[in-house]
Amino acid sequence: MNRRDFISLLGGAAAWPLPARAQQPPLPVVGFLGVAPASAYATRLDGLRLGLRELGFVEGANVTIEFHWAASEAQLPELAAELAKRKVAVIVTSGNTATRAAKSATSNIAIAFSAADDPVRLGFVASFNRPAGNVTGISLITGAPGPKRIELLRGFVPKATTIAVLANPSNPAEDIRGEQAAARAIGQRILLLGATSVAEIEAAFATIVREHANALLVNADAFFTAQREVLVMQAARYQVPAMYAWREFTQAGGLMSYGTSLSYSYRQLGGYVGRILRGEKPAELPVMQPTKFEFVINVRTAKSLGLEVPDRMLALADEVIE
Repeated sequence: MNRRDFISLLGGAAAWPLPARAQQPPLPVVGFLGVAPASAYATRLDGLRLGLRELGFVEGANVTIEFHWAASEAQLPELAAELAKRKVAVIVTSGNTATRAAKSATSNIAIAFSAADDPVRLGFVASFNRPAGNVTGISLITGAPGPKRIELLRGFVPKATTIAVLANPSNPAEDIRGEQAAARAIGQRILLLGATSVAEIEAAFATIVREHANALLVNADAFFTAQREVLVMQAARYQVPAMYAWREFTQAGGLMSYGTSLSYSYRQLGGYVGRILRGEKPAELPVMQPTKFEFVINVRTAKSLGLEVPDRMLALADEVIE
């Protein structure tokens, strides 16, 4: 073989069907199930990606995250079924309703949840230490801080006679007994209101004004988080001092919030997703509980409501938004 023929032979090697040039296997897919709008999840998704990255998984490099956003909670079962049919590696769920939908859709695909209450009581897992089945995640125990929220809200409006509590009646975890007990202990009247749509949120604020409620406590709920801009806008419109569960509300202009750090909790959840992708079973991963709570005050909003922020409250705050 002469030199020219040899070079031509090498040039054609790129087309050879060698095993070494076989197509790379597809990246594992993590399905994310939540209620729109997607913008409401920015902080949580940053935490999720960080948790994955700490386990060696980088979106677009060695893992794909496929987002399924429901226009309403009623659409979650349909989207969960699509993810199950897609046979993704892991389904990450945000909220109780999304978790219930995913659990109903599959018993084979691993589910990593962020639940707003006791996952044992909700039937998601057998126990915290031994979840069993295909489900594990983090319980945000959002009802537990309820009495503390009442206490902090009362610190802003000490002369309040009535505090409205906004809950989502479609959320199986809704339980305001803690808030009611805390209110009774200080002789506070509670006005319980429900909302599952924007129209019902607007109607709830009309009731707050009509009933002369002095302040509002918005319960932790995925729907309320998705509609936080609507809630904050209505509170500003009607000049209602309001307490929320997550710092995302105060960042959006809400007066104050007290609850778990969602970004940190989702970072923990991302770590669990990474461990599952490495081969660990959900049944072997105990359900996590939050370790980081934060109290955030928006001073600018307080001023717009004509409220003085007590020095004691400022001293308690983990973050003050000027």
